[in-house]
Amino acid sequence: MASRYIIWFFNCFFIVLQACSGKIISQETLMKQASELNYGNARLELYLPDIQGKRIGIVANQASYISKTHLVDSLFSLGINIKKIYTPEHGYRGNVEAGGTVADEKDARTTAPIISLYGNKNKPTAEDLSNIDVIIFDLQDVGVRFYTYISTLTFMMEACAENNVRLIVLDRPNPNGFYIDGPVLDTNFRSFVGMHPVPIVYGMTIGEYAMMVNGENWLPNNLKCDLKIIPLESYNRKEIVSLPIPPSPNLRDWQAIYLYPSLCLFEGTIVSVGRGTGFPFHVFGHPDYIQGSFNFTPIGKNVLLEGENCLGKNLIDYAENYTKNLEQIELKWLIECYNTLSPKLLFFNKYFDKLTGSEQLREDIKAGKSIEEIRISWKPGIETFKKIRSKYLIYPDF
Repeated sequence: MASRYIIWFFNCFFIVLQACSGKIISQETLMKQASELNYGNARLELYLPDIQGKRIGIVANQASYISKTHLVDSLFSLGINIKKIYTPEHGYRGNVEAGGTVADEKDARTTAPIISLYGNKNKPTAEDLSNIDVIIFDLQDVGVRFYTYISTLTFMMEACAENNVRLIVLDRPNPNGFYIDGPVLDTNFRSFVGMHPVPIVYGMTIGEYAMMVNGENWLPNNLKCDLKIIPLESYNRKEIVSLPIPPSPNLRDWQAIYLYPSLCLFEGTIVSVGRGTGFPFHVFGHPDYIQGSFNFTPIGKNVLLEGENCLGKNLIDYAENYTKNLEQIELKWLIECYNTLSPKLLFFNKYFDKLTGSEQLREDIKAGKSIEEIRISWKPGIETFKKIRSKYLIYPDF
């Protein structure tokens, strides 16, 4: 009798998960440890022939590991001639906070100069690429338009095309690769946190994205990058991948990465997302958010609402119950905060339109439009993007 009830329970459980197919995360969208995947950087046999005897530059940071060894150290130990290292926002060691200047330095083991691509410049100069035959790109993206590693990729592609340098992208999983959502960027709002007409969540690996930038002629002056992608093995984009190394200081675990597409919109407002606490991108709050059931106090240099007691919500349970959630950006928290805190306070700042890619979402929220109305307005842009995206997929679609 007991076994019959157990079978009944699991059947009901999976039926619930399959309900509203395409809307609720399916039973197939399950947690996967990154160690179960074979990253592009581990498939040495596919790119070592391209770099042996060549002068190599590497775009890397603290997450650029092959198992327990950093990519730079791995290739150096194989006798690869590493001439220069380039590093994005947050720095080579991943310890520079968002927006902080990343300084040039030198790698202790290889003695190669480490050139910052976040600070005084975002695009390598001709001098930065001098004496380089091939660039290897190995950064862990999170699949969100305003996460700047795809902008670093784009500028590196442009510089490589201008200087006749080949670019090899070592592909990695997209931990938010199981859906597509959000407004498509209006290119009049192009910035380093949004360069291309794609939705906020675009459902592609960084290798696929590179192919799209090249194929859609998104590099200026009709440039084409000499591009090679080293694909992942055993990758299923329906899976939420738990990354072994945080890709940046405030995305410390899979829950924060999962919540990031929704909570980062608060970065264009007066609401804190927990920077300066031990749980960034798990929470949101503000001192005047009277509906809050959770409180926290941000502490640290240049953090929003530093030293103030914020009332808000802790969304860790929401993240951990991801199989019950819609596969979409969650707008209800943003709109709820706007309705609570405005017009008494100036809710949005100028950064909000850069994050969302136009002024439309801000205007829609101010006009009191419903979530359903807002989401309907995104649909034509998303459908157009899906047709473009389909041309560049390396792995089966969801």
